[in-house]
Amino acid sequence: MARKALKLASWTSMALAASGIYFYSNKYLDPNDFGAVRVGRAVATTAVISYDYLTSLKSVPYGSEEYLQLRSKVHLRSARRLCELCCANRGTFIKVGQHLGALDYLLPEEYTSTLKVLHSQAPQSSMQEIRQVIREDLGKEIHDLFQSFDDTPLGTASLAQVHKAVLHDGRTVAVKVQHPKVRAQSSKDILLMEVLILAVKQLFPEFEFMWLVDEAKKNLPLELDFLNEGRNAEKVSQMLKHFDFLKVPRIHWDLSTERVLLMEFVDGGQVNDRDYMERNKIDVNEVRSRAQGCCAGERGLGQGCPGSACVSRSSEKVSHLLSANDFLSSYHVQALSALAIIEISRHLGKMYSEMIFVNGFVHCDPHPGNVLVRKHPGTGKAEIVLLDHGLYQVLTEEFRLNYCHLWQSLIWTDMKRVKEYSQRLGAGDLYPLFACMLTARSWDSVNRGISQAPVTATEDLEIRNNAANYLPQISHLLNHVPRQMLLILKTNDLLRGIEAALGTRASASSFLNMSRCCIRALAEHKKKNTCSFFRRTQISFSEAFNLWQINLHELILRVKGLKLADRVLALICWLFPAPL
Repeated sequence: MARKALKLASWTSMALAASGIYFYSNKYLDPNDFGAVRVGRAVATTAVISYDYLTSLKSVPYGSEEYLQLRSKVHLRSARRLCELCCANRGTFIKVGQHLGALDYLLPEEYTSTLKVLHSQAPQSSMQEIRQVIREDLGKEIHDLFQSFDDTPLGTASLAQVHKAVLHDGRTVAVKVQHPKVRAQSSKDILLMEVLILAVKQLFPEFEFMWLVDEAKKNLPLELDFLNEGRNAEKVSQMLKHFDFLKVPRIHWDLSTERVLLMEFVDGGQVNDRDYMERNKIDVNEVRSRAQGCCAGERGLGQGCPGSACVSRSSEKVSHLLSANDFLSSYHVQALSALAIIEISRHLGKMYSEMIFVNGFVHCDPHPGNVLVRKHPGTGKAEIVLLDHGLYQVLTEEFRLNYCHLWQSLIWTDMKRVKEYSQRLGAGDLYPLFACMLTARSWDSVNRGISQAPVTATEDLEIRNNAANYLPQISHLLNHVPRQMLLILKTNDLLRGIEAALGTRASASSFLNMSRCCIRALAEHKKKNTCSFFRRTQISFSEAFNLWQINLHELILRVKGLKLADRVLALICWLFPAPL
């Protein structure tokens, strides 16, 4: 017996030693990638979060001030634990965490603000792993394919990372390479999430987040296929080719596979980076010419500018003149930057309104890292660069038309039709909450008209607080609306985040652009479903008249805006005259 025990111990020691040497020498393996480790970590985190909610809030009266404060602390602790889990398990977990972090007006702020960091904290694959994926998919080494290849990635996401490289013919490209372990782990991760969500639902019956798993099941395989991403990029580029302000990088199909995507390299700053726009003097031609016409005093102190009269009263006081001129110059630069930012926001709204209402083919991941702004090399005009085309939502015609009708009703404050089309989209008796979720406005603002007044800080805070107070009803709605609505809601919230960063949230212009697209989409549908030439002509005239009304209304708003800008400039000159 002793001999057998000694033999068994010897073999076991040898096996453990060999395994240790193999794992130590093979840096491609990571203990975090073992199923038992990932499952154990996820189960433990879910158990701790559930226990925290069950015990921390039990002894406090529901709805009291103490309850609300304590609930906020529990939300924050749980969000941090969830974020740590996503960072540790990586891949699919980070992708789902990013999705939750984007739902600004649908989930408690403690969760969204905490999980937003996942957009910038995705793990990086080593160059050894990158070389292996390229070798396996393209059949060649990096030095055979590229003249140069930057080891440091331009950016790292949950599923892939992007490197800058130069082809042997001198063209600069962006190389998107999938993290090597994501594909193998994704299906197991989704199954694990499904089991955990079902378990949590047993403890908290109002917790209805199965929609999250359903979305991951449907979308993740598409996002992991980079050839599908390339096809989406080409489709949206063709679909929106009439927008000269949009740039979609070209795909190099000869060096692209399901895990490697080669694209034209396009540089730019994130769309919410106002400092980048000011540093690079990004503007648009019409803004530039209007501002330059008003700012002749900056260069030659010419006539016709309110500022020139203020600063040219006396040539004897040169220092005062220069001081005032510097002030006005600084003011005009800032004004020009502000106008450019408004124009960029307007372009972004046009682009997405066209995708959603007219074409029903929607880029659903417009976080700032995927929407860049640059100065066009040829024209110098501001240009929006749209990246990462893996996640798109294709809308059915029925859904798209109902959504058009609903937004038209919201913009023109037709509450009877708001109720009708909200219910057609699955909202039921929760249609007021659904309207608030879509617009990120209070029910009072929806009733008064969302285009009548901009969002105030108080209203924004109210909406965010309500996301916590109405979480069971919100999760119920998300579980019952058409699956297409889920990514649309996420897209809406991401776009609002960009508008909030640019300071252009809920401007009248964005609503007018949406209304234009709704009118065109509904008119096209009516014309397609009638055989009568007279009826088609009637629909076309009605469409043209409605669009003319919107154009006239926008022109009036712009003229009012220009008058206001002139008055503000004249007031500044009056307040800060150059001393004689």
